[in-house]
Amino acid sequence: MTRSRFDNAACDTLADCIKKVEETTDAELVIVVRGRSANYAHADYLFGFSVALVVLVFLIFSPFPFPEFLVPIDIAVAFVVGSIISWKSNFLRRLFSREKFRNQAVRTAAAAMFYEAGIANTNAEMGVIIYLSLLERRLELIADRGILKKVPSQEWNRHLFELHEVGTKPEPASFQSAIEQFGNLLAEHVPATGENPNELPDRPRFELK
Repeated sequence: MTRSRFDNAACDTLADCIKKVEETTDAELVIVVRGRSANYAHADYLFGFSVALVVLVFLIFSPFPFPEFLVPIDIAVAFVVGSIISWKSNFLRRLFSREKFRNQAVRTAAAAMFYEAGIANTNAEMGVIIYLSLLERRLELIADRGILKKVPSQEWNRHLFELHEVGTKPEPASFQSAIEQFGNLLAEHVPATGENPNELPDRPRFELK
């Protein structure tokens, strides 16, 4: 599973990557990796209902005899088992949820973290969050005004597109490589001046449960 690849070793490696990036730029980079950005109980229930419906159709048209009083029990068990299977499967949760819901959930969670983690409160408005959500396979990047004023929009959009592409197939190695490339962009347009203290922690936040 992708989630298991984002372990303590990956966290340490990304922390070193952030330190190196921040040695070359005044930007304050924060990395957040989450297992998911929303509650997917509705997807679990929908899959459970689908399994229960299949079982019901099978029982109705089955050529084998069975006690009728067991039908409600079989359907209830099928619903519960299906819901549990979906609860343990990112693939099924993606399949039984809308892309619009998933995208909005990631955007909302990233924006909330931008303020919750104090990224929006740096003195020089140099905070940047790279937020990766594994279930949704989506990456969001939010930067404060101090960054956006200095980086040309065309270059910014190109790197943003590359980061979004990495988010669709999240792996620690490709994620780190994309961060390093993004760091080069920051170093070019927001170089280190030695006047901006390190206001935010370098270690990524992994919230995978």
